[in-house]
Amino acid sequence: MCTRFVYRGDDMITGFNFDIDLTVWDHKIVKEKDRFYIGILRPDGIRHSYHGVNRNGNVGTLLYVHGNPEGTYQDSKSCMTIADVTEQFIQAKISFGDVLEILKERKIVYAPDATMQAMLSDQQGRTLIIEPGIGWREDDGRYSLMTNYSVLSPENTIPFIVPGDDRYERAAQLLNTYGNHFTVTNAFSVLQTVRQEGIWATRVSFVYSAKEHTVYYVQNNDFSQIEKYEFPQL
Repeated sequence: MCTRFVYRGDDMITGFNFDIDLTVWDHKIVKEKDRFYIGILRPDGIRHSYHGVNRNGNVGTLLYVHGNPEGTYQDSKSCMTIADVTEQFIQAKISFGDVLEILKERKIVYAPDATMQAMLSDQQGRTLIIEPGIGWREDDGRYSLMTNYSVLSPENTIPFIVPGDDRYERAAQLLNTYGNHFTVTNAFSVLQTVRQEGIWATRVSFVYSAKEHTVYYVQNNDFSQIEKYEFPQL
């Protein structure tokens, strides 16, 4: 379970809660000169950057979703997995414009072993919501928001909503109260409000400020200990 939003005010701010079961996923915060990301250890021995920020302002996150047959993995040149799109965007191997072209030309499918949907945003706050098997849209307005249910076709995942899971509604209610001035502190307030506990607890929360070119983050719901990663000057 995860929560991601992009807020387009006088600063472009994005927030993300990374909620996982530690018995299933091995994660580690990785800080490089060009990337800040939550490295997920995969069977190939690599810590993949499926959730992170590039120094150019690209922010990508994958969120678990109950799969649909139309998004099933296909090993075909006409298809690309949502995991590959997201990681290549975070690595700056592809731009926002490149992703738009890919979405028009290729079918986006799930990875072979995981059903995920994605939110991608750039330095200007341009945002894409991508749901394999359902579709995509370029988002606008004051904010964009995604949790673990379909945004584009909510009826698709209504049967899978966990009783009491109202993270989307609570986050939206909070985001609707802010005007043009939205700060890093405000972003953490939203993330703290929808944090998870228990087996699928929030392990990492990060906020990226495009104006400051900086990532702020906390681990294991300790919102009193906010750490900072500012991309080094080249």
